[in-house]
Amino acid sequence: MSVQLYVIGPTSPPSRPNTALPETQAMKLYTMSGTCALAPNIAIAWADALIEIVNLERGAHKGEDYLAINPRGQVPALVFDDGDVLTEATAILGYIRATHVGDAAYARDKPAGRKEAEALSFLSSEVHAAFKGHFRPSLFADTPQTEKTVRHMTYDRLNEYFLRLNDWIAESDGPWLLGARSHADAYLYIIMRWIERTPLQLENYPNLEAHQHKMEQDAGVLLALARQGMAPAQQPAV
Repeated sequence: MSVQLYVIGPTSPPSRPNTALPETQAMKLYTMSGTCALAPNIAIAWADALIEIVNLERGAHKGEDYLAINPRGQVPALVFDDGDVLTEATAILGYIRATHVGDAAYARDKPAGRKEAEALSFLSSEVHAAFKGHFRPSLFADTPQTEKTVRHMTYDRLNEYFLRLNDWIAESDGPWLLGARSHADAYLYIIMRWIERTPLQLENYPNLEAHQHKMEQDAGVLLALARQGMAPAQQPAV
């Protein structure tokens, strides 16, 4: 399995990739560039959690070694020191929130915690899921013409979701989705990075554009991007 391995710590700078897994029982988060695994990667950076980031090269998620970790061949996957594996970005975000973040305001029995859970569910089950019509239209069509129809319908649906999210930020007085920074912002950030691959334009959703700019000023986000082999979307002017 071809990987890039980094260890995240409170002040650890990006280190040189290592293609061999270390002989350690530390927890590991498996990621891949451009994927929703960036959301828990960001959350880990925000929490200063000592969790290793194993960044797979494209295609390695379908290799035999990784399939032994997650038979579905998807990232993220969080491997515990006892060998247990937790998959799905929202589940991993929930675990990090419960175990590594000492902010009682986001406990699930508190209003902010309930709103964070609600936002993560919407982002995962509605917005993220809608991108399947863009990334894999063949799941819903059997000819090039019907694939084209699927894509058009997908972009219409995504536009509706983006307008809703744009309004959501405005109602929360921005720039964060829920008024204060939360794990929902980490998930929203990577989802809005995918707009680059569609005909839709981020500038048509000014609050979402401002959210992206705010996120890319955050040291934890920049660290997570580097760990996952990604660059900020909004490059500073030279």
